[in-house]
Amino acid sequence: MSPYHHGDLRRALLDTALDAIAADGPSALSLRDLARRAGVSHAAPAHHFRDRTGLLTAIAAEGHGLLAEALAGATDLRDAGARYVRFARQHPAHFQVMFAPNLLHADDLELTTARALSGAALTRAIATAAPADDDPRTRHTRIAVWSLAHGFATLLLGHNLDRLLADEDPEEVLRELPLFLLPPA
Repeated sequence: MSPYHHGDLRRALLDTALDAIAADGPSALSLRDLARRAGVSHAAPAHHFRDRTGLLTAIAAEGHGLLAEALAGATDLRDAGARYVRFARQHPAHFQVMFAPNLLHADDLELTTARALSGAALTRAIATAAPADDDPRTRHTRIAVWSLAHGFATLLLGHNLDRLLADEDPEEVLRELPLFLLPPA
């Protein structure tokens, strides 16, 4: 990324951080390195995010908002799973940070709001296959479906499925997987 000169410094720092996370993972990110990469003073990132955890929290909140958008309009459970995998593929740095609670300010209002939005979108998508009630079987189906999509996306991003998938479209493969998880009619 070229050094920052003018405009939206917060956005420039987020974009630079996302590039760094995609290349080296969230554990390698520091505010000092972020400032160097963005071509700004070492104090500039702290002005916008207070600390590294604040920066990662902002990335996670943004990611949950993007995930909620990605899941909106899912036509059925298979479509929701494919959209989840597509989101992970298109936003791998967000995906890495979003589900790492030890890296985040858990009580951050922006994060909790965005998590609620993505959670509601996921619940709506899952409700197409399982009624929205508190029956243990319904809750277990939700857990299983989310686990399947999340695990598949995580394995995919880690290149653990490359050989198994060969040249198959991962989203289409995922569309076929949830069939055995649906409760009997």
